[in-house]
Amino acid sequence: MKEYTIALVAHDNCKNDLAEWVAFNRLKLANHRLICTGTTGKMVEKAINKGIDETDSSYVRVKRLKSGPLGGDQQLGAMISEGKIDYLFFFWDPMGQQPHDVDVKALLRISVMYNIPTASNRATADFLISSPLFSNSNYKPKVYDFSTYINRKL
Repeated sequence: MKEYTIALVAHDNCKNDLAEWVAFNRLKLANHRLICTGTTGKMVEKAINKGIDETDSSYVRVKRLKSGPLGGDQQLGAMISEGKIDYLFFFWDPMGQQPHDVDVKALLRISVMYNIPTASNRATADFLISSPLFSNSNYKPKVYDFSTYINRKL
């Protein structure tokens, strides 16, 4: 099975939902590199390692970036544009006003632009992680060519 780099993000009202989802999918996620923004990373690491001592070899380390409002969303967007993220699970709150709403939109835009499989709620996350393509190391998403845009005449 291929090791993926998986970004996990959640707005405050969705963090518990993401933590429950991570705990439920521990076995599928444990063999991948996990990257999270801020406090989401703390929750994810706690959820995926429930009952496991930090010294145990099965303990899953989570790379934590800055909090979303402090630049974490932009850090993830940069990683996507550099080809360093394979999946994005972003449980966002459609009812809450976010101080970094423009960063959230930019992250979602960049994930679509670079054709990164993205789940924005638990149901979609369930479908994505249970897809046979998730565990198929031969699957490669289409990479779009932006050379026409890059080389356009100004």
